[in-house]
Amino acid sequence: MLFQAVSFIPIFKAKIPAMTFAEFFHILILLGFFQGSIMSILFFFSKKRSRPNRFLGTLILLMAMACLNLYLFESPWFTNNPILNLLGNIIPLVIIMPIGPLLYFYIKSTIDPTFRITRKQGLHFLPVIIDCGPKLTTVIYITGLLSGFLKPAPDSWGRFIDNYNVYADIPRWGSITVYLWLSARYLAKLEPGKSPHIRWMRQFIRFFLVFQTIWFVFLVPYVIPSLTDRVVNAIDWYPVYIPLVVLIYCLGIKGYLMVPEELPVARKGITPPSLKLVEEAEPLLKKAMEQDLLYLNPELNLALLSRHTGLPQKTISLVLNQHLQKSFNEFVNEYRIKAFKENIRQLQQDNLTILAMAFDAGFNSQATFQRAFRSNTGMSPREYITRHLEKQPKPENE
Repeated sequence: MLFQAVSFIPIFKAKIPAMTFAEFFHILILLGFFQGSIMSILFFFSKKRSRPNRFLGTLILLMAMACLNLYLFESPWFTNNPILNLLGNIIPLVIIMPIGPLLYFYIKSTIDPTFRITRKQGLHFLPVIIDCGPKLTTVIYITGLLSGFLKPAPDSWGRFIDNYNVYADIPRWGSITVYLWLSARYLAKLEPGKSPHIRWMRQFIRFFLVFQTIWFVFLVPYVIPSLTDRVVNAIDWYPVYIPLVVLIYCLGIKGYLMVPEELPVARKGITPPSLKLVEEAEPLLKKAMEQDLLYLNPELNLALLSRHTGLPQKTISLVLNQHLQKSFNEFVNEYRIKAFKENIRQLQQDNLTILAMAFDAGFNSQATFQRAFRSNTGMSPREYITRHLEKQPKPENE
Protein backbone atom coordinates (compact mmCIF):
# COMPACT_ATOMS: atom_id res chain seq x y z
CA MET A 1 0.00 0.00 0.00
CA LEU A 2 2.81 2.38 0.81
CA PHE A 3 4.51 1.69 -2.52
CA GLN A 4 1.27 2.17 -4.38
CA ALA A 5 0.67 5.54 -2.69
CA VAL A 6 4.18 6.76 -3.45
CA SER A 7 4.03 5.66 -7.06
CA PHE A 8 0.61 7.31 -7.51
CA ILE A 9 1.76 10.78 -6.50
CA PRO A 10 4.07 11.60 -9.45
CA ILE A 11 1.46 10.25 -11.89
CA PHE A 12 -1.15 12.59 -10.38
CA LYS A 13 1.21 15.57 -10.46
CA ALA A 14 2.07 15.01 -14.06
CA LYS A 15 -1.52 15.68 -15.03
CA ILE A 16 -1.47 19.21 -13.58
CA PRO A 17 0.27 21.78 -15.83
CA ALA A 18 2.72 24.03 -14.04
CA MET A 19 1.53 27.59 -13.57
CA THR A 20 3.88 30.19 -14.97
CA PHE A 21 4.69 33.38 -13.12
CA ALA A 22 2.79 35.41 -15.71
CA GLU A 23 -0.35 33.30 -15.14
CA PHE A 24 -0.01 33.62 -11.39
CA PHE A 25 0.45 37.37 -11.84
CA HIS A 26 -2.73 37.62 -13.92
CA ILE A 27 -4.74 35.71 -11.32
CA LEU A 28 -3.37 37.92 -8.56
CA ILE A 29 -4.31 41.06 -10.50
CA LEU A 30 -7.81 39.70 -11.14
CA LEU A 31 -8.23 38.88 -7.45
CA GLY A 32 -7.14 42.44 -6.67
CA PHE A 33 -9.92 43.73 -8.91
CA PHE A 34 -12.54 41.53 -7.25
CA GLN A 35 -11.30 42.39 -3.77
CA GLY A 36 -11.37 46.11 -4.54
CA SER A 37 -14.83 45.91 -6.08
CA ILE A 38 -16.26 44.00 -3.12
CA MET A 39 -14.72 46.40 -0.59
CA SER A 40 -16.02 49.38 -2.56
CA ILE A 41 -19.56 48.00 -2.43
CA LEU A 42 -19.24 47.45 1.31
CA PHE A 43 -18.02 51.01 1.81
CA PHE A 44 -20.75 52.56 -0.35
CA PHE A 45 -23.55 50.75 1.48
CA SER A 46 -22.09 50.93 4.96
CA LYS A 47 -24.13 52.92 7.48
CA LYS A 48 -21.03 53.87 9.44
CA ARG A 49 -19.70 57.34 8.64
CA SER A 50 -21.01 57.35 5.08
CA ARG A 51 -19.00 60.30 3.75
CA PRO A 52 -15.48 59.04 4.63
CA ASN A 53 -16.48 55.53 3.57
CA ARG A 54 -17.58 56.76 0.17
CA PHE A 55 -14.31 58.59 -0.35
CA LEU A 56 -12.33 55.46 0.53
CA GLY A 57 -14.68 53.23 -1.46
CA THR A 58 -14.26 55.38 -4.58
CA LEU A 59 -10.48 55.47 -4.11
CA ILE A 60 -10.25 51.68 -3.85
CA LEU A 61 -12.60 51.23 -6.81
CA LEU A 62 -10.34 53.36 -9.01
CA MET A 63 -7.34 51.22 -8.07
CA ALA A 64 -9.36 48.06 -8.75
CA MET A 65 -10.33 49.37 -12.20
CA ALA A 66 -6.64 49.90 -13.02
CA CYS A 67 -6.04 46.25 -12.11
CA LEU A 68 -8.90 45.19 -14.37
CA ASN A 69 -7.47 47.23 -17.24
CA LEU A 70 -4.08 45.51 -16.99
CA TYR A 71 -5.66 42.07 -16.69
CA LEU A 72 -7.79 42.60 -19.81
CA PHE A 73 -5.00 43.93 -22.02
CA GLU A 74 -2.69 41.10 -20.90
CA SER A 75 -5.35 38.52 -21.88
CA PRO A 76 -5.35 37.19 -25.50
CA TRP A 77 -9.10 36.48 -25.42
CA PHE A 78 -9.65 40.21 -24.91
CA THR A 79 -7.02 41.76 -27.18
CA ASN A 80 -7.75 39.35 -30.07
CA ASN A 81 -11.43 40.23 -30.06
CA PRO A 82 -11.89 43.39 -32.21
CA ILE A 83 -15.06 44.54 -30.45
CA LEU A 84 -13.74 44.03 -26.91
CA ASN A 85 -10.41 45.61 -27.85
CA LEU A 86 -12.22 48.64 -29.28
CA LEU A 87 -14.34 49.02 -26.13
CA GLY A 88 -11.22 48.74 -23.99
CA ASN A 89 -9.63 51.60 -25.93
CA ILE A 90 -12.70 53.81 -25.57
CA ILE A 91 -13.88 53.16 -22.01
CA PRO A 92 -11.50 54.74 -19.44
CA LEU A 93 -10.52 52.21 -16.79
CA VAL A 94 -7.24 53.80 -15.67
CA ILE A 95 -8.43 56.87 -13.74
CA ILE A 96 -5.64 57.86 -11.39
CA MET A 97 -5.74 61.65 -11.05
CA PRO A 98 -8.71 61.70 -8.60
CA ILE A 99 -6.93 59.33 -6.20
CA GLY A 100 -4.85 62.12 -4.64
CA PRO A 101 -7.82 64.39 -3.83
CA LEU A 102 -9.84 61.40 -2.63
CA LEU A 103 -7.22 60.28 -0.12
CA TYR A 104 -6.83 63.87 1.13
CA PHE A 105 -10.60 64.36 1.48
CA TYR A 106 -10.93 60.94 3.12
CA ILE A 107 -8.47 61.96 5.82
CA LYS A 108 -10.09 65.37 6.32
CA SER A 109 -13.63 63.97 6.52
CA THR A 110 -12.48 61.26 8.90
CA ILE A 111 -10.97 63.76 11.33
CA ASP A 112 -13.54 66.55 10.81
CA PRO A 113 -17.17 65.33 10.53
CA THR A 114 -18.26 68.79 9.31
CA PHE A 115 -16.15 68.51 6.18
CA ARG A 116 -18.02 68.91 2.90
CA ILE A 117 -16.77 69.12 -0.70
CA THR A 118 -17.57 72.61 -1.91
CA ARG A 119 -17.71 73.75 -5.52
CA LYS A 120 -14.21 75.17 -5.16
CA GLN A 121 -12.85 71.92 -3.76
CA GLY A 122 -14.48 70.08 -6.65
CA LEU A 123 -11.89 71.73 -8.90
CA HIS A 124 -9.35 69.29 -7.43
CA PHE A 125 -10.89 66.62 -9.68
CA LEU A 126 -10.52 68.54 -12.95
CA PRO A 127 -7.11 66.96 -13.80
CA VAL A 128 -9.01 63.73 -14.48
CA ILE A 129 -8.94 64.97 -18.10
CA ILE A 130 -5.32 63.75 -18.18
CA ASP A 131 -6.56 60.18 -17.67
CA CYS A 132 -9.11 60.55 -20.47
CA GLY A 133 -6.55 61.74 -23.05
CA PRO A 134 -5.88 58.37 -24.77
CA LYS A 135 -9.59 57.50 -24.89
CA LEU A 136 -10.50 60.89 -26.34
CA THR A 137 -7.74 60.47 -28.92
CA THR A 138 -9.16 57.09 -29.95
CA VAL A 139 -12.68 58.53 -30.23
CA ILE A 140 -11.40 61.46 -32.35
CA TYR A 141 -9.50 59.09 -34.65
CA ILE A 142 -12.46 56.72 -35.16
CA THR A 143 -14.88 59.61 -35.65
CA GLY A 144 -12.51 61.19 -38.18
CA LEU A 145 -12.25 57.92 -40.12
CA LEU A 146 -16.01 57.38 -40.21
CA SER A 147 -16.69 60.97 -41.29
CA GLY A 148 -13.92 60.99 -43.89
CA PHE A 149 -11.95 63.86 -42.32
CA LEU A 150 -8.97 61.66 -41.46
CA LYS A 151 -7.01 59.14 -43.45
CA PRO A 152 -6.12 55.73 -41.95
CA ALA A 153 -2.89 56.10 -39.98
CA PRO A 154 -3.10 53.66 -37.06
CA ASP A 155 0.67 53.54 -36.53
CA SER A 156 1.13 57.26 -35.93
CA TRP A 157 -1.99 57.59 -33.78
CA GLY A 158 -1.08 54.45 -31.85
CA ARG A 159 2.45 55.75 -31.28
CA PHE A 160 1.03 59.02 -29.93
CA ILE A 161 -1.26 57.15 -27.52
CA ASP A 162 1.60 54.92 -26.33
CA ASN A 163 3.85 57.93 -25.68
CA TYR A 164 1.00 59.77 -23.97
CA ASN A 165 0.39 56.82 -21.62
CA VAL A 166 4.07 56.76 -20.69
CA TYR A 167 4.38 60.43 -19.79
CA ALA A 168 0.90 60.69 -18.21
CA ASP A 169 2.30 58.65 -15.32
CA ILE A 170 4.47 61.61 -14.30
CA PRO A 171 1.58 63.94 -13.31
CA ARG A 172 -0.27 60.94 -11.86
CA TRP A 173 2.60 60.08 -9.55
CA GLY A 174 3.14 63.76 -8.75
CA SER A 175 -0.52 64.35 -7.93
CA ILE A 176 -0.72 61.52 -5.39
CA THR A 177 2.59 62.61 -3.85
CA VAL A 178 1.43 66.23 -3.44
CA TYR A 179 -1.82 65.17 -1.77
CA LEU A 180 0.06 62.80 0.51
CA TRP A 181 2.17 65.76 1.60
CA LEU A 182 -0.96 67.87 2.18
CA SER A 183 -2.49 65.04 4.19
CA ALA A 184 0.62 64.60 6.32
CA ARG A 185 0.75 68.35 6.96
CA TYR A 186 -2.93 68.34 7.95
CA LEU A 187 -2.38 65.48 10.42
CA ALA A 188 0.76 67.14 11.81
CA LYS A 189 -1.39 70.01 13.12
CA LEU A 190 -3.44 67.63 15.28
CA GLU A 191 -2.53 66.62 18.77
CA PRO A 192 -0.89 63.18 18.72
CA GLY A 193 -3.07 61.75 21.51
CA LYS A 194 -4.11 58.13 21.54
CA SER A 195 -6.94 58.37 19.04
CA PRO A 196 -7.10 55.15 17.00
CA HIS A 197 -8.51 57.28 14.24
CA ILE A 198 -5.42 59.48 13.93
CA ARG A 199 -3.17 56.43 14.20
CA TRP A 200 -5.06 54.82 11.32
CA MET A 201 -4.76 57.96 9.21
CA ARG A 202 -0.99 58.05 9.67
CA GLN A 203 -0.78 54.36 8.88
CA PHE A 204 -2.92 55.05 5.81
CA ILE A 205 -0.36 57.61 4.60
CA ARG A 206 2.54 55.24 5.25
CA PHE A 207 0.90 52.56 3.11
CA PHE A 208 0.65 54.99 0.23
CA LEU A 209 4.19 56.30 0.73
CA VAL A 210 5.57 52.78 0.38
CA PHE A 211 3.61 52.31 -2.84
CA GLN A 212 4.71 55.71 -4.16
CA THR A 213 8.35 54.83 -3.52
CA ILE A 214 8.04 51.55 -5.42
CA TRP A 215 6.24 53.29 -8.27
CA PHE A 216 8.94 55.99 -8.42
CA VAL A 217 11.72 53.39 -8.71
CA PHE A 218 9.86 51.83 -11.65
CA LEU A 219 8.87 55.17 -13.18
CA VAL A 220 12.35 56.69 -13.50
CA PRO A 221 13.69 54.24 -16.12
CA TYR A 222 10.21 53.78 -17.62
CA VAL A 223 9.88 57.41 -18.77
CA ILE A 224 13.33 57.43 -20.41
CA PRO A 225 12.56 56.79 -24.11
CA SER A 226 15.52 54.47 -24.69
CA LEU A 227 14.59 52.33 -21.66
CA THR A 228 10.78 52.25 -21.82
CA ASP A 229 10.43 49.13 -23.96
CA ARG A 230 13.29 47.36 -22.17
CA VAL A 231 11.68 47.89 -18.77
CA VAL A 232 8.25 46.67 -19.88
CA ASN A 233 9.64 43.69 -21.82
CA ALA A 234 11.93 42.66 -18.97
CA ILE A 235 9.68 42.95 -15.91
CA ASP A 236 6.32 44.06 -17.34
CA TRP A 237 4.14 45.87 -14.76
CA TYR A 238 4.71 43.33 -11.97
CA PRO A 239 6.70 45.71 -9.69
CA VAL A 240 3.85 48.26 -9.64
CA TYR A 241 0.68 46.21 -9.78
CA ILE A 242 1.59 43.55 -7.23
CA PRO A 243 2.13 46.28 -4.56
CA LEU A 244 -1.09 47.91 -5.81
CA VAL A 245 -3.03 44.72 -5.11
CA VAL A 246 -1.46 44.52 -1.65
CA LEU A 247 -2.43 48.16 -1.09
CA ILE A 248 -6.03 47.40 -2.07
CA TYR A 249 -6.17 44.57 0.47
CA CYS A 250 -4.58 46.64 3.24
CA LEU A 251 -6.69 49.76 2.75
CA GLY A 252 -9.91 47.86 2.20
CA ILE A 253 -9.77 45.45 5.11
CA LYS A 254 -8.17 47.84 7.60
CA GLY A 255 -10.40 50.75 6.59
CA TYR A 256 -13.57 48.68 6.89
CA LEU A 257 -12.65 47.18 10.24
CA MET A 258 -11.73 50.58 11.64
CA VAL A 259 -14.61 51.59 13.90
CA PRO A 260 -13.99 55.10 15.33
CA GLU A 261 -14.72 55.62 19.00
CA GLU A 262 -15.12 59.38 18.67
CA LEU A 263 -18.00 59.08 16.18
CA PRO A 264 -20.38 56.37 17.39
CA VAL A 265 -22.97 55.00 15.02
CA ALA A 266 -26.51 56.16 15.66
CA ARG A 267 -28.87 53.30 16.52
CA LYS A 268 -32.60 53.24 16.86
CA GLY A 269 -33.60 54.39 20.33
CA ILE A 270 -30.11 55.72 21.13
CA THR A 271 -29.06 59.33 20.61
CA PRO A 272 -25.29 59.64 20.11
CA PRO A 273 -23.24 61.16 21.56
CA SER A 274 -23.75 60.47 25.26
CA LEU A 275 -26.49 62.39 27.04
CA LYS A 276 -23.98 63.76 29.53
CA LEU A 277 -21.82 65.22 26.76
CA VAL A 278 -24.84 66.83 25.11
CA GLU A 279 -26.08 68.30 28.40
CA GLU A 280 -22.69 69.92 28.93
CA ALA A 281 -22.03 71.15 25.40
CA GLU A 282 -25.40 72.21 24.01
CA PRO A 283 -26.08 75.02 26.58
CA LEU A 284 -22.60 76.44 25.98
CA LEU A 285 -23.13 76.47 22.24
CA LYS A 286 -26.53 78.13 22.53
CA LYS A 287 -25.20 80.70 25.00
CA ALA A 288 -22.39 81.59 22.59
CA MET A 289 -24.97 82.26 19.88
CA GLU A 290 -28.01 83.62 21.74
CA GLN A 291 -26.35 85.65 24.49
CA ASP A 292 -22.82 86.35 23.30
CA LEU A 293 -24.01 86.82 19.69
CA LEU A 294 -20.91 85.12 18.35
CA TYR A 295 -22.62 84.55 15.00
CA LEU A 296 -22.29 88.27 14.24
CA ASN A 297 -18.55 87.73 13.77
CA PRO A 298 -18.11 87.07 10.01
CA GLU A 299 -14.79 85.33 10.72
CA LEU A 300 -16.36 82.82 13.10
CA ASN A 301 -15.09 79.29 12.60
CA LEU A 302 -14.89 76.07 14.57
CA ALA A 303 -11.60 77.04 16.22
CA LEU A 304 -12.95 80.40 17.44
CA LEU A 305 -16.10 78.80 18.82
CA SER A 306 -13.96 76.18 20.54
CA ARG A 307 -11.82 78.84 22.25
CA HIS A 308 -14.90 80.84 23.27
CA THR A 309 -16.80 77.90 24.79
CA GLY A 310 -13.81 75.93 26.04
CA LEU A 311 -15.13 72.85 24.24
CA PRO A 312 -12.82 70.76 22.04
CA GLN A 313 -13.47 71.11 18.32
CA LYS A 314 -14.22 67.40 18.02
CA THR A 315 -16.85 67.66 20.77
CA ILE A 316 -18.55 70.57 19.02
CA SER A 317 -18.56 68.73 15.70
CA LEU A 318 -19.84 65.58 17.36
CA VAL A 319 -22.74 67.33 19.14
CA LEU A 320 -23.72 69.34 16.05
CA ASN A 321 -23.55 66.44 13.61
CA GLN A 322 -24.80 63.54 15.69
CA HIS A 323 -27.23 65.27 18.08
CA LEU A 324 -28.47 68.41 16.31
CA GLN A 325 -28.11 66.80 12.87
CA LYS A 326 -26.54 69.86 11.25
CA SER A 327 -23.11 71.07 10.16
CA PHE A 328 -21.23 73.93 11.82
CA ASN A 329 -22.14 76.32 8.98
CA GLU A 330 -25.81 75.34 9.13
CA PHE A 331 -25.84 75.87 12.90
CA VAL A 332 -24.32 79.38 12.70
CA ASN A 333 -26.22 80.49 9.58
CA GLU A 334 -29.57 79.68 11.19
CA TYR A 335 -28.89 82.36 13.80
CA ARG A 336 -27.72 84.80 11.14
CA ILE A 337 -30.83 84.26 9.04
CA LYS A 338 -33.03 84.65 12.11
CA ALA A 339 -31.33 87.98 12.88
CA PHE A 340 -31.83 89.08 9.28
CA LYS A 341 -35.55 88.25 9.44
CA GLU A 342 -36.03 90.10 12.72
CA ASN A 343 -34.50 93.27 11.30
CA ILE A 344 -36.32 93.36 7.97
CA ARG A 345 -38.26 96.52 8.89
CA GLN A 346 -34.97 98.40 9.08
CA LEU A 347 -34.70 97.99 5.33
CA GLN A 348 -37.40 100.64 4.95
CA GLN A 349 -36.68 102.68 8.07
CA ASP A 350 -32.91 103.04 7.57
CA ASN A 351 -32.76 102.65 3.77
CA LEU A 352 -30.40 99.70 4.13
CA THR A 353 -29.76 97.27 1.29
CA ILE A 354 -30.31 93.55 1.59
CA LEU A 355 -26.57 92.96 1.38
CA ALA A 356 -25.89 95.46 4.17
CA MET A 357 -28.43 93.69 6.36
CA ALA A 358 -26.81 90.35 5.57
CA PHE A 359 -23.41 91.69 6.59
CA ASP A 360 -24.90 93.09 9.80
CA ALA A 361 -26.23 89.62 10.58
CA GLY A 362 -22.73 88.12 10.32
CA PHE A 363 -22.48 86.90 6.71
CA ASN A 364 -19.27 87.76 4.89
CA SER A 365 -20.33 87.25 1.27
CA GLN A 366 -23.45 87.69 -0.82
CA ALA A 367 -23.17 84.23 -2.38
CA THR A 368 -22.98 82.50 1.01
CA PHE A 369 -25.94 84.51 2.29
CA GLN A 370 -28.09 83.79 -0.79
CA ARG A 371 -27.31 80.07 -0.67
CA ALA A 372 -27.90 79.74 3.09
CA PHE A 373 -31.11 81.77 3.00
CA ARG A 374 -32.63 79.77 0.14
CA SER A 375 -31.64 76.51 1.83
CA ASN A 376 -33.28 77.67 5.08
CA THR A 377 -36.48 79.24 3.70
CA GLY A 378 -36.92 77.78 0.23
CA MET A 379 -36.97 81.24 -1.36
CA SER A 380 -34.63 84.10 -2.16
CA PRO A 381 -34.18 86.98 0.34
CA ARG A 382 -36.02 89.37 -2.00
CA GLU A 383 -38.99 87.02 -2.33
CA TYR A 384 -39.14 86.58 1.42
CA ILE A 385 -39.00 90.34 2.06
CA THR A 386 -41.72 91.02 -0.51
CA ARG A 387 -44.08 88.50 1.08
CA HIS A 388 -43.23 89.65 4.60
CA LEU A 389 -43.83 93.34 3.91
CA GLU A 390 -47.10 92.59 2.13
CA LYS A 391 -48.44 90.86 5.27
CA GLN A 392 -47.34 93.63 7.64
CA PRO A 393 -49.94 96.34 8.47
CA LYS A 394 -49.00 99.79 7.26
CA PRO A 395 -48.19 102.42 9.92
CA GLU A 396 -51.13 104.68 10.87
CA ASN A 397 -49.36 107.88 9.70
CA GLU A 398 -49.08 106.55 6.15
